[in-house]
Amino acid sequence: MRSFRMNKKICNFYCYRKTRPKTEVDVKKMDKLELVVFDMDGVLTDVLSSWKYIHDYFHTSNEKSVDLYVKGKIDDKEFIRRDAELWKIDGKPMKEDQLKEILEDVQIMKGAKDTISFLKKNKIKTAIVSAGLDILANRIANELGIDFVYANGIKTDEQGYLNGDGIVGVKLRFKDETIKEISKEKNIKQNRIVSIGNSCFDIPMFEASGFGIAFNPDDDCVCDCADFVINKKDLTEILPIISRYLI
Repeated sequence: MRSFRMNKKICNFYCYRKTRPKTEVDVKKMDKLELVVFDMDGVLTDVLSSWKYIHDYFHTSNEKSVDLYVKGKIDDKEFIRRDAELWKIDGKPMKEDQLKEILEDVQIMKGAKDTISFLKKNKIKTAIVSAGLDILANRIANELGIDFVYANGIKTDEQGYLNGDGIVGVKLRFKDETIKEISKEKNIKQNRIVSIGNSCFDIPMFEASGFGIAFNPDDDCVCDCADFVINKKDLTEILPIISRYLI
């Protein structure tokens, strides 16, 4: 069951799925809904990447690190360290407060507030599963009333400067592991979870859930691996789809 797509969007990047084991797909057909998991960047927020948002602010680029990461040559912690190393103010590492201030301008996706409100009224739990910055994820969760947050961050020293040591809450290439972790921690069966994402890195998350929705997807590989595709940047568009699974 997929929506109709007018335009083909082809990914031209190296496929990270070549460098990781295939997801073990043993999830039963979608049952009644208990939890909706949202990717953050490009789904709950109207920016494609919170990391790139900071790079754009500093006029830096992490393209080389991305290439090494998707090819499995560096891990998530090293990926984070290399990003943080590029963010300097007057030649010094930036402070956590400065990072928060920059991210304050990131806008919440249209329809996000109404969507979370609807889910709360129907007693459906919500979670953010993002390899984006936890500072932003926690802000979005607080503003919207999202129950659980899984994201990545950077440690600070005693003076509050980012020291480059990564906090890996979500492995970008292994979001299925986080879904399984949530299922076990919260005692929610995987086939009672709907996952919503926009990039190829969300495909393992779809595969580990009962139902996957591609929201304003980056390219066709995301669409092909989702159970439903929404091309409009309005999160309330998911409500008619998931309402059929309400308890």
